[in-house]
Amino acid sequence: MSLAVPRRSPAAALTQAGAMHAPGLALAAALAAASWALSAWAPLRALGLSALTLAMVLGIALGNTGFARIAAAAGPGVDLCRGRLLRLGIVLYGFRVSFHDLAAVGWAGWAVDAVVVATVFATAAWVGTRWLKLERETALLIGAGSAICGAAAVMATEPVLRARAEQVSVAVATVVVFGSIAMFLYPALYPLLGLSERAYGLYVGSTVHEVAQVVVAGRAVGDVAASTAVIEKMLRVMLLAPFLLLLSLRASGRGGGPARSRLRLPWFALAFVAVSALHPLLGLPPSWSEAIAQLDTAVLAMAMAALGLRTQLGAIRQAGARPLLLAALLFVLLTVGGYALNLAAMRWSGVGA
Repeated sequence: MSLAVPRRSPAAALTQAGAMHAPGLALAAALAAASWALSAWAPLRALGLSALTLAMVLGIALGNTGFARIAAAAGPGVDLCRGRLLRLGIVLYGFRVSFHDLAAVGWAGWAVDAVVVATVFATAAWVGTRWLKLERETALLIGAGSAICGAAAVMATEPVLRARAEQVSVAVATVVVFGSIAMFLYPALYPLLGLSERAYGLYVGSTVHEVAQVVVAGRAVGDVAASTAVIEKMLRVMLLAPFLLLLSLRASGRGGGPARSRLRLPWFALAFVAVSALHPLLGLPPSWSEAIAQLDTAVLAMAMAALGLRTQLGAIRQAGARPLLLAALLFVLLTVGGYALNLAAMRWSGVGA
């Protein structure tokens, strides 16, 4: 005689799941709200510190002080933010990108970005693992953040690589350090570069790490430089989806045997492409597009805060100076190599500097 196991109703299951995740979601939301407010503060805004970066900083600060006392209650919600909410944020990021608008920079802009992404990431993989002897995930995350779009690229790459929180935090830290240096260095170098505002914008957009840092470096020179830099940067962001697909294909083949035939296609990357391609056809009012962008920033900020909460500084200290050395080498490659590449592309395409 078997005893029937009572089943919970869907409503009861949903209520239980909500109660389990609510504390962590509320905590991540509070940190995201605080980071959003701080990012609007003039001194921090002048430094190009975005809400995402500040959310990570606040999360790390709390994660290494008082979070341990509430981790049992807040842990499930925090982990939900690090996982599913992160993927949702990457999909919503597609609303910021339009195929039609990005085509304005021409084939040279696409070519430069493609070469930058491929070269920087390949250098990170080779130098990071073979010379500096970093863990593969750490080297690839630093490469993704440097090559594509900073913290957003690091966060999008994390689920494909299944990296640990401290590895992601190290990669994001390198984006903050060297992207901030670029933000001040590029405008200072502008009089010496021999570039027009538009050419300078292409250079900034194709080589500076974060979108916010690109905006600051462009606006320091002029409106033309700023608008061109943002468009070129968005072209780089567009390469995130094919990059993730190729990386997933590579990761699926590393195991050999049957695993080689199982391609882990990141659904969020496919959705990112679909949203980028289709949202201009929807004819959304500007107010809606702005609201979606704000929502996306809030979602990603919650994910960054959750990531910081799960990060222990002791683990980052154990990583040592090698991650920063790798990021510094990539920064030199972006700054010097990117400048030479932009000059070559402009001359090849017949567009003057």
